Amino acid sequence: MSGPLAGIRVLELGQLIAAPFATRLMAEFGAEVIKVEPPGEGDPLRKWRKMHEGTSLWWYLQSRNKKSIAVNLKSPEGLAVVKQLAQGADVVVENFRPGGLEKLGLGWDVLSALNPNLVMVRISGYGQTGPYRDRPGFGAIGESMGGIRFTTGDPSTPPARVGVSIGDTLASLHGVIGALMALLRVKTGQGGGQVIDVSLVESVFNVMESLVPEYDLLGEVRTRTGGALPGITPSNTYPTKDGGFVVIAGNSDPIFRRFMTAIGRPDLAEDPGLRNNDGRSKQAAMLDATIADWTKSLTVTEALEVLDAAEVPAGRIYSVADIVADPHYNARGMILEADLPGDTRVKMPGIVPKLSETPGTVRWQGPALGAHTDAVLSDLGFDEAGIAALRRKGAVA
Repeated sequence: MSGPLAGIRVLELGQLIAAPFATRLMAEFGAEVIKVEPPGEGDPLRKWRKMHEGTSLWWYLQSRNKKSIAVNLKSPEGLAVVKQLAQGADVVVENFRPGGLEKLGLGWDVLSALNPNLVMVRISGYGQTGPYRDRPGFGAIGESMGGIRFTTGDPSTPPARVGVSIGDTLASLHGVIGALMALLRVKTGQGGGQVIDVSLVESVFNVMESLVPEYDLLGEVRTRTGGALPGITPSNTYPTKDGGFVVIAGNSDPIFRRFMTAIGRPDLAEDPGLRNNDGRSKQAAMLDATIADWTKSLTVTEALEVLDAAEVPAGRIYSVADIVADPHYNARGMILEADLPGDTRVKMPGIVPKLSETPGTVRWQGPALGAHTDAVLSDLGFDEAGIAALRRKGAVA
């Protein structure tokens, strides 16, 4: 394996989205990720959303580059295998409810005693402490209590979901960042391992901009505004004559002047009251109406041609069909092709971020349940007889 994380071993004790997305990112950049799954059905994500030959397409993406080992965590022998894996790991990533690993005998006190340099990423709904720690928490709840759903959608409708499990993935990203910082401390000899405590709620809350000081100092509660960006003007979604929409962010002072000139309103470009954002924000309704009148006279393509020529940030709203067909996505390697069972080729998302010297790679798609059990156990020192004995006892599959 190559990549900036080559030589790093990650043990995944997670399922569904938050922990597995974090380990997927690590695996794409060279880490050896060993995913522990329950025998039988494995990670429930294997059966989520759209399927190919009985396995979720999401699974093939979420678990690419990982090794799957099927271990019964209710078996003493299975627990011993996991402890042995943790002893040789750099990072453990888990998303049990707080206390879940402790009940199994795999808590931080146990694993850190076996491996003092271990970094343990713990992703949960509310964090490992606090009055809500024992509540079950999924991404939807993190998005709701983290503040993003209250601000998402049109003001005339109930709060909307973003469209993807953003709460889980934000928690994953915070977990990866925490793990890398903790690994840097270990690898540079500054100290031993530690726990990275990531809350779904707090991960969403962390990207909510200036919500708190706006409320505390001004008493303002930011709410749903549709496609507009209140206080940053003009920035909105505008209709076109062909039934489409164009998103325009003409909110910096020089961009605004170019924008107004391009749409035939030099009077607004030179208006002293609109020279700065605070003045424009006071007249946001007038500006939005003026811009919408212009966009409704053009198709999306025609509007974008004018805006691109004037160097005004603008774009159409992409569906997945638009993304897959887009030449820029393809030129950046963001649409890859993968092999699935049954001689099937399928497009998959590429890798982010782009590293110039040690880029991420896709080595294989999400594996079959327990595909690497024998190989991983062999690396731990088990011979064929020992592995067979573990299977007879129901410790592994």
